[in-house]
Formats: sequence, structure tokens, C-alpha cells
Amino acid sequence: MKTKIKSWAGLTVFLSGFIIIGVFLTPEKPKEYPAYVSESPSPSGVKALYSYLENESGSIKRWTLSPDRLSTTESNQLLIMIEPFSIPEKEDMEAYENFMKAGNTILLLMDNPKGMFHLKMILSEEEVDGTFIHDQKGNTYQTDLLSGVRLETSDRDDILLEDKAGTIAYSSPIGKGQLIVSTTPGWVTNGNILTNDHLSLVLTLLERGEVDQRTILIDEYLHGGESEASLTTLYPQWLLLIILQLLILTVLWLWMRGKRFGSILVPREEMVRFSDERIKALSAWYLKGRQYKESVVIQADYLRVLFQERWGIPVNREWQELSQPLERRLSTVSKREIDAFISGIKAVLEKEHISKQEYVLWSKKIELFRKEVEDR
Repeated sequence: MKTKIKSWAGLTVFLSGFIIIGVFLTPEKPKEYPAYVSESPSPSGVKALYSYLENESGSIKRWTLSPDRLSTTESNQLLIMIEPFSIPEKEDMEAYENFMKAGNTILLLMDNPKGMFHLKMILSEEEVDGTFIHDQKGNTYQTDLLSGVRLETSDRDDILLEDKAGTIAYSSPIGKGQLIVSTTPGWVTNGNILTNDHLSLVLTLLERGEVDQRTILIDEYLHGGESEASLTTLYPQWLLLIILQLLILTVLWLWMRGKRFGSILVPREEMVRFSDERIKALSAWYLKGRQYKESVVIQADYLRVLFQERWGIPVNREWQELSQPLERRLSTVSKREIDAFISGIKAVLEKEHISKQEYVLWSKKIELFRKEVEDR
């Protein structure tokens, strides 16, 4: 026995040392960031834009909460949404719209904004590489990053950027605020913002949003801002390693102690003696004999007995007299539900015969009230 213990202990120490050495000698992998995330320094991130706005305005932060948490009482905020990973649900879209109607602005940069804010698209048939772009003032810009999608505008929209294929960016009034849309999220990435005329084009859109006079929010909610943290991010690796070793040692200790895991065989005599086979047989007899009324009467009487045992309500009181006592004790059940149950059960008990559907319905209702009483 001592030889076995020494063998297991030696194996455990060897495995523990091997794991510890592997953890400390394994080089750390560079952190991977999703595209268009404001914390990402990679070429596909937008940390450069965030740092620029932080230095220029000083009033900027990342928004990771649900849009229904956006303020609808303030009217001097700019929310920048850069290539959302998914189209928001209807409730979220309504929250964004209410945010703009209160006097705020949303700047949406999305390659194909179909499904966002009821926007309408036009597929461009023109060559988009190396296209010259014009703004409202007649200034010309050049870029090699353009989407094959153009925006369909109405008379109330203000076109900000366009080329020979159509509208690239425009602003539209939404209540007291406005929505600025552009199909060019690639301009603001770290790897592209300083190439061609991208910085000038981005500043054109930001000037329309009056960034120097507003509180700026970068929307990270649509990039998974409220996603749950993983186990490895919540706890350090050394702690997880210790927990793993403790689990291994616990399993080995139980194994050496002769513990076995599995189902326990119960003697038939015990199952027959203490099971509810008689109750099942009795209920089956009531169902086969269609004794629905008698079964409901027994269930209702049992419920009245529970009322007396739990709360001292006499069983000889009429059903209509139980409304106020039950209201005081069943806090989770509304007065309307209690009154409906009492009037309904009284009417059922006064019938000579009831159907199978009524029996099933009132058996379920009585069962629910029985559970509520027993849980109090």
C-alpha cells in the first residue's frame, strides 16, 4: 500500500512540475483584436481615431451598454457606430432612434448599412477603385477604398460626399437630432486613416457631427460590448493551474480510498413498501371510470386541509369567504387570480358532472395553488 502511495505521489509531483514549467516557458501570444474595435492597435482597429478624438475633444468614452441606457434627456452627444458586427434587434433600433429624436447625433460608418434605420441602398455599377469624391463645397478627394453600395436619398437629406456612382455619405434629420451615414468604415482604420485623403474625408464627416461641441461615444455594444467574460479572463493562469491540480489530487485520493461512483441499487422491498403505487392505481381508477367530479372534490378537500394546517383556516368555511385570508398569505398571487380561482372552483364543485377537459384544467389549477401553499 505504501509503495502505491509513493508511486502516485511521485507521478503527481512530476505532472505538476511539468505543467508549471510549461506555463512559465510558453511565450505569450500577441493579443488578437476584432476589426473596427476602438481598443485595437492592429491595422484593422480604430484606436488611432479614438486617440485623436480624445486629444482634440477630451470628452470621449466607449459605450458598451445596451442602447436603452442611452440618455434621452441630454441633447449634445455624438454616437459613432463603426461597422457593427450584426444588425440590432427592433427594440435596440427604437432606442437608437429615440436617442436621436432627443437631439443627439449618430454617425454610422458601415460598408452595407442595409437593415439599419430603414436605409435604402443602390448597387453601384461603376468602377469604384481610385474614384474621386466631391463634398458639398466642391472639394475633390481621392481614395481607393470604396464600397460597391451607394445610398438612396430623399429631398430632406443633405448629401455630404458623392462620386460619379452616387451618394457615399449624407445626413438626415431625425427628430431634434440627425443621422449621418457613410459606406466607408475602412477610412477610419489604423492602417488606412493616413493614406490618400482619408483623414480629410473623415474630418468632413466629423465636422458635420460637431465633435468639438459634443460628448463623443464610441459604440462598442454592437461589437459585443456586453458579452460574458471567459474563465481565463476572470482568473489568472496560476490560480486555474492550482485548482486543476487539486481536482486531480482529489480524484486520485478518492480512487485510492476505494470510492466508486455510480447508481445505487435499491432493494425492491423498500421501493414497494414506500412508493406511491397505491396513489397511482387510485388515480388510474378514477380516470378509467370517468370519476372526474369525485377526483376534483378530493383534490379541493385536500387543498382546504392544507389551508387549515398551514394557516389555520377552518375547512368548514365557504369558498367565497377565503378570498381575503388567501390574499394576505399568497403574496405571489394577485387578487384577480385568487378571485377567479375561488369563483371557478365553486362553480365546478356545484356541477353534477364535469368533462375530461374541465377535470384536467382544474386539476392543474388546484396543483398550482397546492404548490404555492406548500412553498409559503
